[in-house]
Amino acid sequence: MHTLNAKLADKIEALQNNGYFQGLSAEALGSLAQDTFLRSYARNEAVCWQGEACAGLYILKRGSVKLFKLSPKGRELIIKTFEQGATFNEVPTFDNGPNPINVAALEDSLIWIVEAQAIRKALGEHPEMAQAVILNLTQNLRMLVSTVEELSFYQVTNRLARLLSQLPPEQLSGPAAGRLTQDQLAARLGTVREVVARSLRDLERSGAIRVSRRQIQVLDVETLHDWAQEPYA
Repeated sequence: MHTLNAKLADKIEALQNNGYFQGLSAEALGSLAQDTFLRSYARNEAVCWQGEACAGLYILKRGSVKLFKLSPKGRELIIKTFEQGATFNEVPTFDNGPNPINVAALEDSLIWIVEAQAIRKALGEHPEMAQAVILNLTQNLRMLVSTVEELSFYQVTNRLARLLSQLPPEQLSGPAAGRLTQDQLAARLGTVREVVARSLRDLERSGAIRVSRRQIQVLDVETLHDWAQEPYA
């Protein structure tokens, strides 16, 4: 991790383009920009750890990250992945508590960090900011409710089919460096590699996909959507 030099204008632009700061005056944005800095993270480097003090709100300028939990035995469960433009670590920023989750870079990434104390100060001084904060937090809550629903009501094969239908082809059958492994698929689904392997065989027997040389090719989109138990578009 390295802290980089950044122009004040670039900091203000990053804040202007973020949903949490919509409607703030130029003066307020300029004040927040004084407590905003840019950091670079290498692939697989930790951005923050669960239980540590919150550094602030993270805005992904370039790259991608994973938000994940670790079981007592070290098994990883990926809660969400984010790409360029996304914002994360809102909860401890606003409730002044510790980080609730681990975050690591999936590739070399650049991340803006807006200090939590500065954001809370701005929220107190600019009540109009509260509406944007509430809207963004409720969108995050909807995402978590959807995740709970999938874990509760759908079997691994259904959830795997849904994930495969959403992933870009290069993450399934592209070059090895950018292709997801079965362990990574398992982490995203909250299960283990052996269960994912069985589910892949079920999908392959149905004709939805083909698995060859660690690559997954979608053969029948409609059948895959049937497995996913979602409307076919």
